[in-house]
Amino acid sequence: MRRRTFMQTLPLAAAASAAAVKSKANGLGQSASNAAPTSDLPKFQPAGAERFLRPDVHAGDRPSGASFASRSPALGLNGAAGTAHPLATQTAIEMLKRGGSAVDAAVAANAVLGFVEPVSSGLGGDCFAFVWDPKAGKLTGMASSGRSPKALSLATVRAHTVNGHIPALGAVAVSTPGALDGWWTLHQRYGKVRWAELFESAIHACEAGDPTPQIIGHYIKSNMAAFLRPNSGVEETANATATYMPGGVAPNEYDVRRNPDLAHTYRMIAEGGRDAFYDGPIAQTIDAYFKRIGGWLSAEDMREHHAEWVEPLVTTYRGVEVYGMPANTQGLATLQMLNIIENFDLRGFDFQSPQSLQVQIEAKRLAYEDRARYYADPHFAKIPIEWLNSKEYAKERAKLIRLDAINDHVSPGHAPDHGDTTYFTTADKDGMMVSIIQSNFRGMGSGLVADHLGFMFQDRGQLFSLQDGHPNIYAPGKRPFQTIIPGFATRDGKPWISFGVMGGDMQPQGQTQIILNRVDYGLDVQAAADSPRWHHEGSSQSMGEDRAGLGPRGLLRLEAGVPPDARKALVDLGWPMGPSDGGFGRYEAIELRQQGSDRVYAAGSEMRCDAVALAY
Repeated sequence: MRRRTFMQTLPLAAAASAAAVKSKANGLGQSASNAAPTSDLPKFQPAGAERFLRPDVHAGDRPSGASFASRSPALGLNGAAGTAHPLATQTAIEMLKRGGSAVDAAVAANAVLGFVEPVSSGLGGDCFAFVWDPKAGKLTGMASSGRSPKALSLATVRAHTVNGHIPALGAVAVSTPGALDGWWTLHQRYGKVRWAELFESAIHACEAGDPTPQIIGHYIKSNMAAFLRPNSGVEETANATATYMPGGVAPNEYDVRRNPDLAHTYRMIAEGGRDAFYDGPIAQTIDAYFKRIGGWLSAEDMREHHAEWVEPLVTTYRGVEVYGMPANTQGLATLQMLNIIENFDLRGFDFQSPQSLQVQIEAKRLAYEDRARYYADPHFAKIPIEWLNSKEYAKERAKLIRLDAINDHVSPGHAPDHGDTTYFTTADKDGMMVSIIQSNFRGMGSGLVADHLGFMFQDRGQLFSLQDGHPNIYAPGKRPFQTIIPGFATRDGKPWISFGVMGGDMQPQGQTQIILNRVDYGLDVQAAADSPRWHHEGSSQSMGEDRAGLGPRGLLRLEAGVPPDARKALVDLGWPMGPSDGGFGRYEAIELRQQGSDRVYAAGSEMRCDAVALAY
């Protein structure tokens, strides 16, 4: 990294402070070779790309801004959108230009993503959203998280475990899909165009076809290989094969994919609304399918699902109000990490310095112990949210962090007695901003596709605990712990950034890094995304997604762009280091910058996937 160029983008005071701290001898500032080892580069590369995996070759020189930024933010006065696929972003912009609201644009984009990006989203998953309502002058939350099948007992789940855990694939991991009712609920309150219009672009794309992008194509191949391997646990794979591998061959990059079954399903939804899905022909098809394969999801489970409006959680970080999704999600983890980090002078630590990274990583470990111990469906468990989100508790937790040593005794706090995902964002000419996230959980989901419906069911049920007495223990009709969380931040009560970072347990870690990059280090919404990231895996308590076999320190992964001296200092400190594996999340963001009477949107997108952000 060319640090001189980056430092020119920092506020002068922060740059001076960073330079001063950089010279301090605290055991973390040792120098190292400038070349990152090849093992630290991502492994998911197309055929022939190995000749480009040169750790000593970096991006070209930008004449302005952060040296590592891939591009400038997209700017516009009337609206903006950022999604994980160009066609979905274009759909959102077109909906805005048609007079649709930011919610209309978000729903239309999500419908398109269900076709073009099946590795992360679709009608078989769940959905959460924040909406900045300019008329009310406040942020509201919408949660549409499906419950476990009522016919599936805890004893049956335990009988289907693999090595003591709920399997990732097959019917036992399926929970009721909530996404469609989330779209409906948002549209009923904030939509401007007719419901049926929201599906026109998606239906056309399903029938006309779309070329397969590089990264989406890679994940379709790897997911289908997992479903089709012997003893995968997937009860039926013929439907998934017909939907995503017509002719029995997974698509390569540039291959045109179509999904006429999904187009037909979208037409039924466009004409019949949410009831066509939850209390009509689609629900009946789902019921019959799971009866046929020996699963448990039923028409009754579908009929009883309803999204709900929720009050966002909030904390302040250096004068910025940062919001987290409540309910059964991990949104609180972002706030807990920021509360802990606020006790340290991060601006006084150099950007991407070992001191800064050490504080962030240890804050994650502390927050995730609480996440593993307390987070669950609040309809079934009492969660001490106010205590977990308090500044006082964060101050006590911050005392456990040292710059010169790793905490080998990380555990959850003691509560008082009383107490692969796709993210996208839109904004419209009236000031409405939508931060929305939707997921089938692990990649494409459970491996199960109902007859002729064209979408896969999520495997979110894997995230239930089987530990007796745990607040997240499996129960029929209960919502599992959720990893998907939208992000939002305001300044002085006015909307500032609508953002999110996709990727399971990476989401709070990624959201925190974005806020730090923007608030502490002064990066714009695009450079904040392009900055190299860290990802820590493992904790002493399992939430179903944590990989077994990791030691008490877990496993730390750094992207190749992390400065060599910081990498070496963290290794010398004793962090177990894993190679870069592509699991550093995917981001989209829209920032509102008021320029006198003009409302200026700046949209940033992710260079780690097939994403595009546009504004007009």
